[in-house]
Amino acid sequence: MFLVVLIAIDSFKLVRFVSVLSAILYGTIVAVACLWINTGLLSIVDVSRDVATNYVVPSVEEALKAVFIVYLVRRKRLGFMVDATIFGFAVGTGFAIVENVWYFRDLTDPDPRVWLVRGFGTAVMHGGASAIMGMVSKQLSDRFSSKLTGIHSVLCVLVFLPGYLAAYVFHSAYNHFYISPYHVTILLLVILPLIVFVVFRASERATRRWLGVRFDTDQELLEMIQTGRVSESRMGEYFQSLQTRFSGEVVVDMLCMLRLHLELSIRAKGILLMREAGFKPPPEAEIEEKFKELKYLEKSIGKTGLLAVAPIFNMSDRDLWQLYMLGKK
Repeated sequence: MFLVVLIAIDSFKLVRFVSVLSAILYGTIVAVACLWINTGLLSIVDVSRDVATNYVVPSVEEALKAVFIVYLVRRKRLGFMVDATIFGFAVGTGFAIVENVWYFRDLTDPDPRVWLVRGFGTAVMHGGASAIMGMVSKQLSDRFSSKLTGIHSVLCVLVFLPGYLAAYVFHSAYNHFYISPYHVTILLLVILPLIVFVVFRASERATRRWLGVRFDTDQELLEMIQTGRVSESRMGEYFQSLQTRFSGEVVVDMLCMLRLHLELSIRAKGILLMREAGFKPPPEAEIEEKFKELKYLEKSIGKTGLLAVAPIFNMSDRDLWQLYMLGKK
C-alpha cells in the first residue's frame, strides 16, 4: 500500500513498473535466503535470542537488502533521491511479504492487534529501512560522484556505509521495542510517511533547479558548437591543445561526441519536463541511431582519447543516468 502511494506521488514518473517488480522480487529472494542464513548463523554463534534478534539478524538482513541499492547506484541507474526511495522501499516490500507469510503460518494469537504489529509494523519497518539506505546512499553518491571511479574502493565504502548503518540502527531499534509494540507501529505509520513526503518534495525542488540550470547550459553550449563559435570559449582552447596529442580526425570525433551528448542530454531533460507536466513523450526513432553513432565515436576515439576529453564532459552520476534512461525508451 505504501509503495503504491510512493509511485503515485512521484511527479516525474521515472521508475518503470518492471524495475519495481524486479526490486520486489529481489527482496523476496533475500528474505528466503535470510531464513537459512540466520538459522545457520545462530547455530554457530552462541548468543541469546534477544541479542540475535536485536543485533545479529538486522545486520545480516540490511546488508543483503542493501546490495540491490549499491548495484543501482554504482551502475548509474538512479537519477534522483525519489528513485532511490522507491526502489529501497520496493526491496523492503518484497522482504516483508515473505516474512509476513512466514509469521502468519506460526501466528496462533487471535488478537488482531498482534496481526497489526506483525503485519503493518514489520512491513513498514523493512520498507523504511531500505528506503533510508537508498536515500542516504544516493545523496552521498551525488556529492562524491566524480570520485567514485577507478580504484577509489575506500571512498565507495564510505559512501554506502552511512546508509547501511542508518538502516541497521532503524531496524535494530524497532526490534528492541523500547515502548509498546502497538505504539511503535502507530509511530511508524505516521512518522515515516511524513519523512518520505518531505524528502520527495525537497528532491523534486532540487530536480527542478537542476533541470533549469543544466537545460540552459546545454542549449547554450550546443548552439556554440552548431554555429562554429566553440573556438571562442575555454573549451575551444582545450580542443586546440588536444591537436598536439591526437590527429585532426580524432579531435573532430571528440567534438562530434560532445555534440551528441548535448543533444541526448537536452532530449532527456525535455522528457523529464514533459512527464512532470503530465504528458507522455512520443518515441523518437532517431534516438537509437544517435546511440549507435555515440558508440561508434567512443570506439573510434579510443580509451586514451576518452580520458583526454573527460574533463570537458565532467559528467555526474545524474548525467550518466540520463543517457541510460533515454536508452531505455
